[in-house]
Amino acid sequence: MIGNRRRVAVERAIAELRAGRPVLLGAGAADIVVIAAEAVDPKTLAALAVRGDAALVVPEPRARHLGIAVRAGDAVALSLGGCDASDIAAFVYGIAATPRPRPAHPASPLESAALDLVRRTFLLPSAAVFSAEADVSAAIARVEASDVRAYDSICARDMRIVSRARVPLEDSVETEFVVFNTGDGLREQVALKIGRPDPGDPVLTRIHSACLTGDLFASLKCDCGEQLRLAVRQIAAAGGGVLLYLDQEGRSIGLSNKIRAYALQAQGFDTIDSDAILGYGADERRYDLAGRMLECLGIDKIVLLTNNPSKIESLGRLPIRVVDHQRLLGAVNPYNCHYLATKAARAGHLLNGTAGE
Repeated sequence: MIGNRRRVAVERAIAELRAGRPVLLGAGAADIVVIAAEAVDPKTLAALAVRGDAALVVPEPRARHLGIAVRAGDAVALSLGGCDASDIAAFVYGIAATPRPRPAHPASPLESAALDLVRRTFLLPSAAVFSAEADVSAAIARVEASDVRAYDSICARDMRIVSRARVPLEDSVETEFVVFNTGDGLREQVALKIGRPDPGDPVLTRIHSACLTGDLFASLKCDCGEQLRLAVRQIAAAGGGVLLYLDQEGRSIGLSNKIRAYALQAQGFDTIDSDAILGYGADERRYDLAGRMLECLGIDKIVLLTNNPSKIESLGRLPIRVVDHQRLLGAVNPYNCHYLATKAARAGHLLNGTAGE
C-alpha cells in the first residue's frame, strides 16, 4: 500500500503538470514549486516568481545546444531573474538563434528531480522552478523527489497481467494478446505470444516500441511498421516466440515531441540532433517493464530480434539472459535512408547497408 500511495502521488503530479498547473516537489524540509516550462505564461510567471530566485532546468542535450558547457548526464539550472514569459519561451523553443546568456549552475538534486518529473509528462523536458513560498504552494499537489526517482521500479514491481485472449493475425493465426497493467495507472503494455514458444528454451523475442506513424499509418520516414510485421512473421516461421509492444513512442519522447523532431529534420537536422535540440538523448527508452513482462510470462532466456547493440546491453542489466540475437532488416527508401544511415553511423546499429532498429 505504501508503494501504491507513492505511485499515485507521482501520477497526480504528472496529471497536474500536463494540465499546465504547478506542483510542489519536496525533499525532506526543502520544497520547490515546479511547472512544465511549456505552460509558463505571463500570468503564471507573475504568480510564481515572487522572490527572484526562479530557474529554468534543462537537460544536458538542450544545454549544449544553447552553448552552455555541461558535464555528460548533468542538468543545468538557468537563472530566470528578470525574465519574462517570452524569454522563457526562447530558451524552451529557440532553435537557430541562441537566447541571450543567463547565469547558470549545475542543477541541484531537487532541481534534477523536477526535470525528471516534467519528462514523464511527455511535454518538452524543461522545468521552471520557483521558491516554495510562492502564493499557490499551499493549494497544489505535493510529491517527494524520492518517489519520482523510485517511480519506474515501483511500476515494474507492481506490473501484472490483467487480460488475455487469442487474436488471429494475418501473419500468425496462432497468437495470444496478453495485456499488462504497468502499475502506473496511465499506460498498458502488450505482449503477443506467437505460436507455441517453449519457456524452457531461449525464446525468440522482439521488443518493439510503439510508433503510431510507422506501425499504424505505414510512414516511410522510419522502418518501424515494417519491422513490426517482419518480426511477427519471423517468430511465427520459427515455431513460436514473443513480441513485446511497449508504449514508448519516439524512443520514449512521446508523440508530440516526435512530430516536433520530424519538423526539425525537415530543416536539415538528423534524427539524433533533432532530439538533442528538444532536450533528449539519442534513446530515452527503458526496459525495466520488458524484463518484468517476460518474468510474468515465465521467460528468463531469450534470443533477441534487434539490430541495436544498446538494446542488448540494456537487457543485460536485467534478470533476463540474452543468449543470442538475430537481425531484423527492412527496406531502404528515399524517405528513411538518411535516418537509417544516422542510426548506423552515430548509434552503432547493425544495418549492413539496409534497415532496422
